[in-house]
Amino acid sequence: MPDSVAELSATAIAAPTPAAPQHDWRVLAILSALMGFASISTDLYLPAMPAIGEALGASGGTIEFTVSGYLIGFSLGQLFWGPLGDRRGRRGPIAAGLVLFAIGSAGCALAGTAYALIAWRIVQALGASAGVVLSRAMVRDLYAGNRAAQMLSTLIVVMAVAPLLGPTVGGQILRLASWRAIFWTLVGVGLATLGPLLTLPETLPARHRNRTPLAGAFADYLPLLRNRRVMACAGAGGFYMSGMFAYVAGTPFAYIHYYHVRPQLYGLLFAAGIGGIMIANLANARLVRRFGSVRLLLAGAFGAAASGLAVAAVARTGAGGLAGLVATLLLFASMAGLIVANSLAEALAAEPEHAGTVSALVGALQYGSGILGSALVGGLADGTPWPLGAVIALSGLGAAACAWPLRKTIAPTMIPGAATPA
Repeated sequence: MPDSVAELSATAIAAPTPAAPQHDWRVLAILSALMGFASISTDLYLPAMPAIGEALGASGGTIEFTVSGYLIGFSLGQLFWGPLGDRRGRRGPIAAGLVLFAIGSAGCALAGTAYALIAWRIVQALGASAGVVLSRAMVRDLYAGNRAAQMLSTLIVVMAVAPLLGPTVGGQILRLASWRAIFWTLVGVGLATLGPLLTLPETLPARHRNRTPLAGAFADYLPLLRNRRVMACAGAGGFYMSGMFAYVAGTPFAYIHYYHVRPQLYGLLFAAGIGGIMIANLANARLVRRFGSVRLLLAGAFGAAASGLAVAAVARTGAGGLAGLVATLLLFASMAGLIVANSLAEALAAEPEHAGTVSALVGALQYGSGILGSALVGGLADGTPWPLGAVIALSGLGAAACAWPLRKTIAPTMIPGAATPA
């Protein structure tokens, strides 16, 4: 493993990329759909969380643990699918994951207790994680360096349609049918994605695959855990994602119960945050080749810290009421456009020859941190938005602290307006 910044940069530039000069928008659309499984699996049922609690006789805090359960399965699943994808290619493992996702979604639809729902959410997440982790690796198979960060930002904008529409669609399904219909819808989404997946080319040729036995795959993570650049990126993204999943788990009860927003209108408020993410990702895609992914990651991390403190202040004092809470949460959510793609691209650039495993480790740490964020919101629930604000503030500060050491990796010649390598 290279020890210096110069060696890391040289490794990233020299990393082989499969010969694929044309990557049409059909391929990018399918990759976006696969990356969106993490969002659609949660966002579609958000408006139904209070109704699920009433139907299953569970408290709001218990139902919020369905988000934490999902994140447990999602984090553990990535650790398995990443090394498998480096050894067996990308398409086969993704197809297996989609089938498992459909099985888990059906189990959620049939669950008779809150604890059964939590268990099936874990199974659902184990399947969903395959498409997410390996679609990110496929981006690294096709692109490198700042170009990879640019394409990840573009994909995130496209896949943001899922969480943008998810709560609204979920609210309408809930109006026309029961909450169980939402999970049956996810069964259909998982199975319907199999067809387009099979039209994708395999992006990891056999000659580039890891030939070590899968039984020793977890040993692949040890060198990555010692790579400071990888861990700084994973830490910045992880702390931020803990705040984002606190947002996902906490806003249904803050908006619907505390501020008495109708479930059907919750989706519109949630969409405001997703709109901010899309705008920031579009800006990131345009700016990353000029300023570099590290500079933009630092800007996003410190923006998350500042906006997180603002969320906490509003949640504690009630300043601005619902509008104040929505506005500050919008600022915090928008920082995803600068943090998520850039943290992943920088980590992949540090170890390009292990793209699947790096993607799995970064994703597992990010979503594993989300377990803590969503669980804290559920465990500290007191009927007010304050636990949500406190967790988001701590998450933003943690992201800034982890990203700060990355400033040393910025090349002296990388200044605004400077030319960047192709």
